Amino acid sequence: MNQLYSLKLRICVLFFLGLFLLTSKQAAAANNTDQPMFWTWLDYRPTSNFDSLCREMQYLGIDGVMLNAPTPDDYRVAIPIAHKYGIKVVAWLWTLNLEHDREQILKKHPEWFSVNRNGKSLADTTAYVGYYKFLSPVLPEVKNYIKEKIQSYCDVEGLDGISIDYNRYVDVVLPTTLWPKYHIVQDREYAAWDYGYHPVAIQKFKDQYGYDPRTQKDPSSDLKWRQFRCDQITDIANMIADVVHASGKIMAASPFPTPKMASRMVRQDWGKWKLDIVFPMVYSNFYTEDPSFIRDCTIENVNDKNKMTTLFCGLMASDSDVMFTEMDEALNHGAQGIAIFTINSIRDPKIKEKFKSYTAEAKAKKRANNGVMPIIGKNRIVRNPFKKEGIMNLITAKIKHMVAGSATTDNLPEVKLSSFKKVASYDVTERYLVSDELSNKKFHVTFYFYGGILSGWNVDTTT
Repeated sequence: MNQLYSLKLRICVLFFLGLFLLTSKQAAAANNTDQPMFWTWLDYRPTSNFDSLCREMQYLGIDGVMLNAPTPDDYRVAIPIAHKYGIKVVAWLWTLNLEHDREQILKKHPEWFSVNRNGKSLADTTAYVGYYKFLSPVLPEVKNYIKEKIQSYCDVEGLDGISIDYNRYVDVVLPTTLWPKYHIVQDREYAAWDYGYHPVAIQKFKDQYGYDPRTQKDPSSDLKWRQFRCDQITDIANMIADVVHASGKIMAASPFPTPKMASRMVRQDWGKWKLDIVFPMVYSNFYTEDPSFIRDCTIENVNDKNKMTTLFCGLMASDSDVMFTEMDEALNHGAQGIAIFTINSIRDPKIKEKFKSYTAEAKAKKRANNGVMPIIGKNRIVRNPFKKEGIMNLITAKIKHMVAGSATTDNLPEVKLSSFKKVASYDVTERYLVSDELSNKKFHVTFYFYGGILSGWNVDTTT
């Protein structure tokens, strides 16, 4: 009798567990269906013809916009126009890097700004560009300022949500394709770009761990210190999320490509943020310049994002068919939608028509699969650069240009590359020596693996 009762009890438990899981999946699918699938980032100015832009977005199949407007009142003007075209609007807000209020805060509160390992404050120094004016997230005054600012935007009637950007520190490492622009090589973390050393942060860390991170031989390798700074950024993100959710709005963010990469490059451990939607900026042209980067990042993000968060993929828009290959890489491997930067970059009429067809087909595919984009192909990250045909083709092309001493693509010489020999390995960097057996020239090919993913490469002549 007891055995029969136990069996019935187990059957009941399994039935209700199955019903719960089915309901949860249906709710998740419904949530995905309600959200726009295609978004764009866009700057708004009162003098712009926003109605025309919204008409264009609707035509292309873009149904969500992350809008950067100077004031809450500007959103009050823009929102009814966007909603007329069925477009959801979230406020695209810079948080720790000041934008519209930069000069005001610099003048009133220079003590609020982030400090690097050399003790230099952004209040009176420059990191890369003049508009990089990041606040220190550890300061209570900064937190209160951001909280009040976010609330003022949440009070805008009709605003669908908030999407935060620049919620991070200065890039301790830039994407490899940007190094030539600033005449730098960042094969490791260097003091000038390593931020988070505000005196209040140092004291808080000392109180928690009993030592000053600056006394370490290499502070960049101190995992406690790195995580401490990530946690300060997470505190800001989740404080904002609480304000946004209390206002009944969507919470979103545009962080670096993956949580592991972001934690190393800008101290964003965004898998711990309380986001409804995430738009990681997986700009392959900044990193490896190959679409496989988007596939690798998307696969990792499916696993590392917050479970409550719907994963999208931020991509660079262009008048090129490469854009469609990149969208495929994202949508076929776990992303539920795309955000492009930005609609204004699509100018070619043929590309516009192709984009319009693409968005319609992708939405139909998602609807047919109960509101979830299906995984297509092998969902496996390829970490070995020598197994990435696209990467190796790019490296070979770069070597051809270097052999020819020319930037043009005309009449490039043939090359015959030797086997690659590893000559150095440190932190996230692996360096190889390779020779062109036809010209007898030797090259160093260097790969970078921030977050464990191939995130950049470089070719140099040997000396």
